[in-house]
Amino acid sequence: MIQPNEQEAALYRWIARNQRLEPDRAARELGLDREEIDAALLSLTGMGLLKADAEDPTRLRPVDPDLVSAVVTGRLEAAIRTQQAELHHIREQFSDLRGHYMDSLNHASADVEVVPRVEEVRAALNRASAECTEEMLTSQPGGRRDPAVLQEALGRDTALLARGVRMRTLYHHTARFNGPSQAYVATMSALGAEYRTAHQLFGRLIAFDRKIAFVPEQGDSAGAVVVREPSLVHYLCEVFEQAWSLAEPFSDAAADGLEAVAKDIDRTIVRLLAAGFKDETIARRTGMSLRTARKHIADIMETLGAESRFQAGFLAARNGLIDSKEPGPGNG
Repeated sequence: MIQPNEQEAALYRWIARNQRLEPDRAARELGLDREEIDAALLSLTGMGLLKADAEDPTRLRPVDPDLVSAVVTGRLEAAIRTQQAELHHIREQFSDLRGHYMDSLNHASADVEVVPRVEEVRAALNRASAECTEEMLTSQPGGRRDPAVLQEALGRDTALLARGVRMRTLYHHTARFNGPSQAYVATMSALGAEYRTAHQLFGRLIAFDRKIAFVPEQGDSAGAVVVREPSLVHYLCEVFEQAWSLAEPFSDAAADGLEAVAKDIDRTIVRLLAAGFKDETIARRTGMSLRTARKHIADIMETLGAESRFQAGFLAARNGLIDSKEPGPGNG
């Protein structure tokens, strides 16, 4: 132990005040037993806070804590300096490799880069965010966002807005039911960020200054594909702009009327059902979990009195619940 605990500090104060050590009396006045007094004495002596008197070795005298602290902290500071030097050395080694990496980007594959691990994706996003000067566009499918992820994004997004960067984000309508998302949007909107929601989104996208874009790696991987090719980035940003123009300002579902919002979401599910989409696709397009989407589908079919999806689509169309121009799986 490199610092005294509560009992040891109490005994040190008692000895400093009484200028002698009387173990039984100290134990009685401090409310400790002899074993605790003996253990505290051993520890204080080991730390150098108590020292035997030169004239009377049986007596202990207190040592200036500042002197002891200087010795202890000096060792710690030396260890920290050693670690900092090692950290600096590691960074320099990786920095040397950075030049070779940038050279590799001059090859044909430089315009599209796969970043497989989530830690590397976060580092790439943080770097792109720090270099962003004008605009960030984000499409965040799903109705629920992890509070820890939102907390991590808070500092990064606040810094962007403070630099005058315009920040626009698209969510699914279902995000309006999510408390953490509501709180985050309220906080960032007050700082100038813009948020809209839509029934369906094209997928996940983060774009910076219309120069670099991040899209998910194929499959269930947590990786990302970094796109730098100007035409591809422009195309992705135009897809965002189209979705943005059709989306609605983010608002609390309760403020809009929970029943009205729920019915609006159900109408979207009906249209997707009638178009022949599978449960997994409906869940992804509406930002729901598969389980929640299937519950909605079952409730809708029961309400319509339909025994099949085909019948559900027919009944929905007859009741004016779907748009006949809704694209099917082969069209979108």
